[in-house]
Amino acid sequence: MDNIVRKAYGKINLGLDVIRKREDGYHEVRMIMQTVGLYDLLKMRKTSGNQITMRCNLSFLPVDERNLVYRAVQIMKEKYGLESGVEIDLQKRIPVAAGMAGGSTDCAAALHGMNELFDLKLSKEELCEIGVTLGADVPYCIWGGTALSEGIGEKLTQIAPMPECQILIVKPGISVSTGFVYQNLKLSELLAHPDIDGMIKCLEEKDLEGICGRLENVLETVTISEYPVIEKIKNYLMEQGAMGALMSGSGPTIFGIFQEKSTAEKAKESLRDLKEVKQAYVVKPIQ
Repeated sequence: MDNIVRKAYGKINLGLDVIRKREDGYHEVRMIMQTVGLYDLLKMRKTSGNQITMRCNLSFLPVDERNLVYRAVQIMKEKYGLESGVEIDLQKRIPVAAGMAGGSTDCAAALHGMNELFDLKLSKEELCEIGVTLGADVPYCIWGGTALSEGIGEKLTQIAPMPECQILIVKPGISVSTGFVYQNLKLSELLAHPDIDGMIKCLEEKDLEGICGRLENVLETVTISEYPVIEKIKNYLMEQGAMGALMSGSGPTIFGIFQEKSTAEKAKESLRDLKEVKQAYVVKPIQ
């Protein structure tokens, strides 16, 4: 095989809890991750020589060692002694630095891509061992679907898939630093924690109403006070008929869950009236 094309799907968090801060500075989490049908497109091709060349449709993103896709390819080449060059073309659609694991899912797609391109026959577990060295969300993005994520994000348990629904993804025109959010999270002051176990039970029972009633993300305690537009958009989605709405990851992307596609599409169209909204997509959960 000389070239491959892979879809790199984004994710949302149906629940995100932070358990404690470890001595190494990482935070231990307990969260439910869900792949959604918004994706970047990654094209990879073998070339003569030994160079890695990369291009991207977003000019502000680096296309060298600072990019996780480039680093994933570089690591695979070094680890398995691959002497061919690799040409990479990344077409971004997932909002950047927005809590949807865009960089991590591109990295995961690159690891899958190298595995296919060079017929390495690596298992998902072996890919995850490499992936976790590149980012805590990368192992989840290698697996995809609906999963309980624990530890720093590397301990994964597949759980019952999300029931059929429509998800409206909304990205306001702000950027949020993940580092800033975690540095300012006051664990001792949290008054409530997400009902992760209850969420898992609702997923098993395909209880969409129960899932929506348990959407919770402790990182909102930092981001909403710093960026009130997040709360504004959440409330707006509920007014437009969402069964539940939540910020994904460390933000600022917000999602609303709808039963009917027509209601979700109507809500998306109405977002044109909100000058704070820069991107909006209606998608489905992906398994």
